[in-house]
Amino acid sequence: MEQTNSQLKNQDTQSHEWDTRLHHATKATREDWIGRGISYFCIGIIILVVASMLWFITSKGIATFTQNHVSLWKFLSGTNWAPDQGQIGALPMILGSFAVTFAAAIVATPFALGTAIFMTEISPDRGRKFLQPVIELLVGIPSVVYGFIGLAVIVPFMRHVVGGSGFGIISATFVLFVMVLPTITSMTVDSLRAVPRFYKEASLALGATRWQTVSRVILRSATSGILTAVIFGMARAFGEALAVQMVIGNAAIMPKNLISPASTLTSQLTTGIGDTIDGTLPNNALWSLALILLLMSLFFNALVRFIAKRGQLKNER
Repeated sequence: MEQTNSQLKNQDTQSHEWDTRLHHATKATREDWIGRGISYFCIGIIILVVASMLWFITSKGIATFTQNHVSLWKFLSGTNWAPDQGQIGALPMILGSFAVTFAAAIVATPFALGTAIFMTEISPDRGRKFLQPVIELLVGIPSVVYGFIGLAVIVPFMRHVVGGSGFGIISATFVLFVMVLPTITSMTVDSLRAVPRFYKEASLALGATRWQTVSRVILRSATSGILTAVIFGMARAFGEALAVQMVIGNAAIMPKNLISPASTLTSQLTTGIGDTIDGTLPNNALWSLALILLLMSLFFNALVRFIAKRGQLKNER
């Protein structure tokens, strides 16, 4: 009888221990909770910072229209930029930004595409060993160095070849061409390498030449990735400030041609923000230019996501 009672007590004790273990978190579970909490906290901080930046730039950017009562259409279509005199036409800077961005993308894309094809299809091993360090070196060079090189080499060269001061859209285009080339090349290489290998093998097995395989199979399969690379390059070119400021001339006038001095949104911001007083019309006008830059960045990101999504749907089909 005593032995039976002892066994029952032992069973009760063991049941209580198991119940305690089941209802209390273990050390591993607590560490998992702590890690998850830290992750959520960091994500919340990032979201808060991004939302704060969006709210701050937007609130400062729309002050030109809400406090100073400037017409949005006149701001976007006006051609005279003299904030001290109440004239804040932003069209010259907008056209200058788009001009250097598209020109740099048009010039850089063929070079980037040819380099990527050479690295992935023509000479994969040697091309990668030789060109990859070069691309990484170009990425690591600060933008101010590109600006100094453009100021010392490109501007005098353009002055000697085409005349004028040498400052202008074409000089900024050549500087941005070198700056965006590594970005477009690296992403294009990744896109070409992501094409399934059996696409190439099937094309060659059907009797296609290497160039036919590259042009009609590999490039078409990687179209979405290549477009994404070009958009990323354009986004960097659109937001570049210091290097462009040093070679474009910083003249807030309508660009007449590629060799005339011009100005971009970023160059106007960097040169003018230190000479204005917070809350005045010149300061609010510069914040409106910053808001345009922010909206263009969001547009580029949305375009990249749209192209990537279309590429996924195409591959699934």
